[in-house]
Amino acid sequence: MIDAPIDHIAIVVADLDATIAMYTQTLGFTEVYREIVADQGVEAVGLRTGDAIIELLRPLDEGSPIAKFRGDARAKYHHTAYRVTDIVAELARLKARGVRLIDEHPRRGAHGNTIAFLHPRSTGGVLIELCQH
Repeated sequence: MIDAPIDHIAIVVADLDATIAMYTQTLGFTEVYREIVADQGVEAVGLRTGDAIIELLRPLDEGSPIAKFRGDARAKYHHTAYRVTDIVAELARLKARGVRLIDEHPRRGAHGNTIAFLHPRSTGGVLIELCQH
């Protein structure tokens, strides 16, 4: 059972700087990280409000799968990430329960985290990321 807090909510955006400005200047969020995650083809920006993080994702290539996912929308919800303490054990447990995994093995994500995605076909149509700090 995933008994963990939400680590972050991710949104794919077309105009990263305008979206950052809206969240920081208008809503009062604080930027806590900004980095290129080359192997995922995104620039990721973490914005904090209270204990929550909203992660904005800008595709590095407009022909990439994440850009195609966003389509013509200015922004589109992408995934919810849940924090786990042992991602390898959690992936094994979920696989044993028949959950389809996008990532059979954890990989490096933004902000130095280890991540793995569960396939939306096994999670009611929602992309879920497991995230270990």
